[in-house]
Amino acid sequence: MLSDIPLHDRLFNVWTAGALLIAFLVTAIGPSFAQAEAAPARSILTILFEWTPSIAKAFGFNVLISIMAMAIGTVLGVGLGVLQVSPRSMIRRLAWIVTQFFRNSPWLVLLFYCILLIPFKITLFGMSVPFPGWIKAVIGLSLPVMAYMSEYMRGAINSIPSGQWESAQSLGFTRFQTMRDIILPQTIKRVLPPWMNLYAVLTMATPLVSIVGVNEVMSLTRAALSAESRVDLLIPMYLYILCWFFLYCYPISTLTGRLERRYSVKL
Repeated sequence: MLSDIPLHDRLFNVWTAGALLIAFLVTAIGPSFAQAEAAPARSILTILFEWTPSIAKAFGFNVLISIMAMAIGTVLGVGLGVLQVSPRSMIRRLAWIVTQFFRNSPWLVLLFYCILLIPFKITLFGMSVPFPGWIKAVIGLSLPVMAYMSEYMRGAINSIPSGQWESAQSLGFTRFQTMRDIILPQTIKRVLPPWMNLYAVLTMATPLVSIVGVNEVMSLTRAALSAESRVDLLIPMYLYILCWFFLYCYPISTLTGRLERRYSVKL
């Protein structure tokens, strides 16, 4: 198991992975220098450095989309997960159907539906409020997050020993009070590791929004390649973007593993 691996070995693996990624980037850039020697031009590293501020801003927009989609999906998913364990069978079945529908739908298809079905302007009290495409993309990404959070919550709630429900009932707690004050606080440590892992997956999925016309880091990358008009820049530029996502998501993955070991439930 990962917990049996010494700390210095895990750190060595992290540095090894980072070194291999950098070496791969340098290896890809190397032949590009040879192709560019025929004509005087800026080096690949110079071009990447010049585009870094714009790439950082665009990547920050990806992060913003992921945070907003995660926040909306989490709130909706917690509520939907609670409904999945409702004592009323009709509510429980309806919540299950909604969860399974969005959980098993392709993310890109959901994005297209949100982009096409949600109007670009909403009229409220005689005022037209614009509804930009990136907000539609946030809603589209929040739907599968909601479904996965619903399943996490359902599993976490069902993992609480039934004796706690019985004890709360014997003390005169209502079901709402039991859920709010006793059950839900205990689900946090059960849900937190998969929730963080889901956020990392969501962040890596944010480039999908470029397909539906939202300007983010992948859109900027294509614009940069078009502006530079250099074939030898293609692989280095995309590898550079890959490094940005890796450096952002890998610490989240590492922290998720630590939380899983810390909050593991002993059965």
